[in-house]
Amino acid sequence: METSEKKKRIFSGIQPSGELTLGSYMGAIKNWAAMQDEYDCLYCIVDMHAITVRQNPADLRRRTIAQLAQYIACGLDPEKNILFIQSHVPQHAELSWVLGCYTQFGELSRMTQFKQKSQQHADNITAGLFTYPVLMAADILLYQADAVPVGEDQKQHVELCRDIAQRFNGVYGDVFTLPESFIPKLGARVMSLGNPMNKMSKSDPEGCVYLLDKPEDIRRKFKRAVTDSETAVRFDPEHKPGVSNLLTIYCAATGKDIAEAEAEFAGQGYGVFKPAVADAVVELARPIREETERLLADKGYLESVYRQGAQRAQSLAVRTLSKVYRKLDFVVPK
Repeated sequence: METSEKKKRIFSGIQPSGELTLGSYMGAIKNWAAMQDEYDCLYCIVDMHAITVRQNPADLRRRTIAQLAQYIACGLDPEKNILFIQSHVPQHAELSWVLGCYTQFGELSRMTQFKQKSQQHADNITAGLFTYPVLMAADILLYQADAVPVGEDQKQHVELCRDIAQRFNGVYGDVFTLPESFIPKLGARVMSLGNPMNKMSKSDPEGCVYLLDKPEDIRRKFKRAVTDSETAVRFDPEHKPGVSNLLTIYCAATGKDIAEAEAEFAGQGYGVFKPAVADAVVELARPIREETERLLADKGYLESVYRQGAQRAQSLAVRTLSKVYRKLDFVVPK
């Protein structure tokens, strides 16, 4: 336990808004699995964040459990990592309220994701959608995280988290660790197969590959992937975004670097290249899909994982929240 205490701590979470995508795996979860021996890691299924937009309750529950199974199938060991469901640790909501009182309205108004989502859900712009970054700050600060693996689109939220923590620390002393964003270099931003100018997203099903897709569906999606009128397999994001995206995916799936991949497909054209990328992804996803199916059939095991995870997370969360309440001089019951 002594060596574990000296490790840096990482926190991250993904909303249970559907099946995990290839982009989520390559940009986040693959890197999480690689870090589990080097860091103390907490990985959270953020079901409270998910309800900022309307959810079907039964679907939300099913997706939450399925996502936990996929985390484990992707290589996250429940013994090495704390895997838990956000709503199982009430300190997230409690700290969020406190931090909301140290967050400026103008700061939240400038959040890019709020602007985008309020346009997408114009009929349901809730206070929760607006204060989402405060809850995210609570998620991170509650565990005194040193680093937060995020995509580029979430970096702004981590910066706000740091600002809130510095503001609170400035008044009450060193209460919170200031987290750093950790953005993996390769695969951090997998783009849509249908529109390589956009990030791979669940809102674009045909441009999005899911880890639980059947092999024939994966191959069909890659066959239709947008490229260009040339035939050269060359990494050039500005002029050849579709081909560059496929090269990024191929390298992330096989472990090869860009130069190796370019050399492998030199002079062969897209008719050879696209099926090869599809095959690499099929083989990457196959063991994940099979293990997920096995885990989902063992409900007792999954329940034991999220119960134990919540207990371990809560033991850390209570320490931070108690410290915050003492600094605020709340009357805490004995």
